[in-house]
Amino acid sequence: MKRDSRLSGVLHVLLHMAETQEPATSEQLARAMNTNPVVIRRLMGGLRKAGFVASAKGHGGGWVLGLPLERITLGDIHAALGAPPFLAVGHRDEQPRCLVEQAVNGALGAAYAEAEALLLKRLHQVTLAELSRDFHHRLQSSGRGASHEH
Repeated sequence: MKRDSRLSGVLHVLLHMAETQEPATSEQLARAMNTNPVVIRRLMGGLRKAGFVASAKGHGGGWVLGLPLERITLGDIHAALGAPPFLAVGHRDEQPRCLVEQAVNGALGAAYAEAEALLLKRLHQVTLAELSRDFHHRLQSSGRGASHEH
């Protein structure tokens, strides 16, 4: 089963954007992500609606952050992406007639819900500023200089 990597990808894009003072074009961000600019534009749509990014058209235009990194949590970004489910597991039958399967679904459903709630709570505690600080610490420790490219 294919995993939904949009949250990871968007966080990557936003941190690249935070590293530059100039607007970033979809083409530039696509190169950083090794993807197509159309993918970037799709990802940015929900973020723009939430106010996390803004775009300007024309020469010198591109994507810019709409809020300081301290005011954006990973949970906020997850919500802006439409709150996709974290877990790729589910029930064999969503509405079983079998009492055994009903018991299995009850136990697994409760565990899945608890795990997702715990993960979402944690994501709302982590800001993009924290990710940026971690990146800068890793960059300094790596000895790669000021470059933030791959």
